[in-house]
Amino acid sequence: MQSIIDALKSAAKELFNADVEPILTRPDEQFGDYATNIAMQLAGRVGQNPRQVAEKLAEKIKSSEVKDVTVDGPGFINITLSDETLLNQAVAAPKTKPQTYKNKVVVAEYSDPNAFKELHAGHFYTTLVGDAIARLFEAAGAKVHRVNYGSDVGLPAARAMWGIIKNLGGEHPEKLNSIPEDERPTWLSQRYVEGATADESDEKAKAEIADINKRIYEIHNSDDRQSPFAQIYWTGRQWSYDGFEKLYKELGVHEFERYMPESEVSPIGMDMASKALQEGILQKSEGAVVFKGEEHGLHTRVFITSKGLPTYEAKELGLAETKWRDYKFDKSFIITGNDIIDYMKVVLKTLDHFHPGVVDRTVHYTHGMIRLPGGKKMSSRKGNNPKAKDIIDAAVEANKKARGKDDDRVSIGAVKYAFLKHRIGGDMVYDPEESVSLDGNSGPYLQYAHARARSIIAKAKPGNIDGSDLDIAERSLVRKIAEYPSAVEKSVNELMPHHICSYLYELAQTFNHFYEHSRVVGDKREALRAGLVQIYADVLKDGLELLGIQAPDKL
Repeated sequence: MQSIIDALKSAAKELFNADVEPILTRPDEQFGDYATNIAMQLAGRVGQNPRQVAEKLAEKIKSSEVKDVTVDGPGFINITLSDETLLNQAVAAPKTKPQTYKNKVVVAEYSDPNAFKELHAGHFYTTLVGDAIARLFEAAGAKVHRVNYGSDVGLPAARAMWGIIKNLGGEHPEKLNSIPEDERPTWLSQRYVEGATADESDEKAKAEIADINKRIYEIHNSDDRQSPFAQIYWTGRQWSYDGFEKLYKELGVHEFERYMPESEVSPIGMDMASKALQEGILQKSEGAVVFKGEEHGLHTRVFITSKGLPTYEAKELGLAETKWRDYKFDKSFIITGNDIIDYMKVVLKTLDHFHPGVVDRTVHYTHGMIRLPGGKKMSSRKGNNPKAKDIIDAAVEANKKARGKDDDRVSIGAVKYAFLKHRIGGDMVYDPEESVSLDGNSGPYLQYAHARARSIIAKAKPGNIDGSDLDIAERSLVRKIAEYPSAVEKSVNELMPHHICSYLYELAQTFNHFYEHSRVVGDKREALRAGLVQIYADVLKDGLELLGIQAPDKL
């Protein structure tokens, strides 16, 4: 609370002629609403006992906003707000957002699925988490450009094209019309698996796939759309994008402003790599163009192969250049699997040569392996990596089993919350039955908590809560509601949505305790308590929407 921080700074200056930046924390409820260790920070500087310093400061900061100030232990200052001040904080909570990125331009890149394949679990994860983080940026005042990058050239596309052509019995684009629309994404993925398997086990197929890889680059360079090969390629790529869009709509994630496929950024990356070679940033090695990373504490990586083709690094360099060129961002956010950490370090080091300082504006988060229960290691090349559709279907089935019916709002909310409640970075196991449970920390638990609160409000008469005196249970609920802006601010500062998840779950538990001890409808304190329920429901709704989860009034 800024007024208390200002009061502490003023008191430190007046009493000890010291400039400090007090930090307020939230102690256990029994100790008050805020706590600070400012006295222990000051004690050494002013040559006094920290408890004596704390007592002097405590006396100075008492005001109409502060109900009580106590000193605990060696010099902790505990501050209890007046009921009126706490209520004012709670009333403002749903609409109070940090403006950390006000008027800032942010590029959020996430999802990044490859054409000719369905979204697998990793891309599914970055879709949900990236969407939530983009929402956090927007809540904090940013202008967010959501962009989507993915492979549409190179070996993955070549493998899929080999499988497609083999399945069609040759380059016969007219035969694609026989594939039902709703089966196309899966059909493409199956062809990719066939191509990947052949590439790794059959020398003849490997050579054919290498030739297809060159042909794909050629149709992009010539903008060929009429040859049979090109028709198959462009049709398959469009099927992929159509499938992605359908899935994004089902998930209720924000629309992407732009796709930046590898075919668009590869030439840019190639030009930059060639320029970097001329300027000594990259070097020739056995016919390839490489970055000698060891002298920078990094790995040596290839940017252009000995056959003159761009690698992942060159494409990523072109992508980074495109984002900077087109948006001149204040912050660039990227979330990927942790298997490309070393790649990105080299890419960003190379980018720093062209645009010094831009790397400091770039945040790259990574995540670990996503597994279903039983969790053996999975591979998209072998086709046993769970796909987005598999995860959604598992949630739908678990929801039907738990409640005898399906509700997409609940099933999708369950999946989203299950992915978002974990801190970004490590491996995670997605358990469908756990995700739809109403007995624990789940999306449906919070959705039903919100619907329950709206049901109470519909039966009660919320009134003016200004100037009310609070009993113990009421005050506990109000205190927790008032913590919402801090939870959002923490999530924004760290770009970690799980802080909001943790807060909302704790808030719902606090409300349950309140409701067990405080009748609302028909009680003499109905107006006050119904007003508190309304604010509680508004905070739940706002928090769920920040996560991209619907908060229905009825379920």
